[in-house]
Amino acid sequence: MYVCSCFGVTEQQVKQHAENGACTPRQIASACKAGTDCGSCVRRIQAILGRGACPRRELADQGKAVLAGLEEAA
Repeated sequence: MYVCSCFGVTEQQVKQHAENGACTPRQIASACKAGTDCGSCVRRIQAILGRGACPRRELADQGKAVLAGLEEAA
């Protein structure tokens, strides 16, 4: 099923990007452009992300640093 008709992004592709570490609609957009044109799919992307596990979200829930290491890469 298509999530983003503007760029032809499927629900399976969004789930794959989430498994690869994308935890927010903005990160999904960076990975595949979904949500960057008309924006009508952003709520569907949020719903998909809300159903899956996100390693960074799990770290945040445990009170651990989520963005640690990103500053070093910059």
